[in-house]
Amino acid sequence: MPVQTLWVGRSGGMEAELVTKAGIDFKAIPSAGVHGVGLRRLPGNVVQILRGMISAHNVLQQFEPDVLFFTGGYVAVPMAVAGFRIPTVLYIPDIEPGLALKFLAKYADRIALTAEESKHYFSRRKEMVITGYPVRKELSSWSLEDAYRFFGFSPEFPSLLVTGGSLGSLTINKALVDVLPDLLQEMQIVHITGQLTWPQFAEVKANLPTTLTSRYQSYPYLHNEMGAAFRIADLVLSRAGASSIGEYPHFGIPAILVPYPHAWRYQKVNADYLTRNSAAIVLNDVDLPSKLFSTVTSIIREPERLQEMKTAMKRLECRNAAEAIANQISKAAALGNSVRN
Repeated sequence: MPVQTLWVGRSGGMEAELVTKAGIDFKAIPSAGVHGVGLRRLPGNVVQILRGMISAHNVLQQFEPDVLFFTGGYVAVPMAVAGFRIPTVLYIPDIEPGLALKFLAKYADRIALTAEESKHYFSRRKEMVITGYPVRKELSSWSLEDAYRFFGFSPEFPSLLVTGGSLGSLTINKALVDVLPDLLQEMQIVHITGQLTWPQFAEVKANLPTTLTSRYQSYPYLHNEMGAAFRIADLVLSRAGASSIGEYPHFGIPAILVPYPHAWRYQKVNADYLTRNSAAIVLNDVDLPSKLFSTVTSIIREPERLQEMKTAMKRLECRNAAEAIANQISKAAALGNSVRN
């Protein structure tokens, strides 16, 4: 039986573009946060939340869903309040849930978790299941040979993947560029600058010595091609968002993680989880300029250590996460149908 899906999110930005590109219907509603918001912005944000609740109610009346599925974000709050009578599944992508997810847990009939460590953040009365982090199938479609060919790289050199997320990390990008010629003496690098910071780093390759340009490829963003980067990466340097505890274990990529310091601590918690499991090391944001080169090379130059981290990272993988989450959604939908019938 075909499943009709509606994605409710914020207007503009990459979310709407990616969702519609995947062939999923998208509906935008107003949303805003209140935690950590200054007094000047607070009244306007409250108005946005109230508008969001009205919009959410209208969306639910028109679409009439059998089940609601949330992964967090401000948009989910008005949807959960408006749909409190509808069976709800909550998925926790990070180790520690943010404030929105903790609030949404009150409405959830089932909670899916990326890792066991997340359980203690919720009431034991909730039905919880460890599903792992879902990874897009397209990312795994690359063979090693095709991935090397895509970047024009050689398997004779180790490969470093550097990324600051879809928007980019100015701190990571600057620190990398400062030591880029030295790193390229020993390795080849795929550099995802992020779309916001791409204009500042688009000409980096043109300024490299000609003997090194073939070992460096930079992009503002990669979609399905990100699978090629994951496939060849021997080591990754990145922030510690939720994807780091899902995609890196899936591909078995050792990581140097730089938690974003100006937001909620969830990235630090994610990084600590991977570090405790010997799959990653943490580098503080302020230490990047002075320690990036020595940290990267100390790992790359030790194949045994690199392999141990790779094995530890791969051990954290939960296979078939998407199917496990879908199973929880199906069970919740069936429960709702049985109650109505």
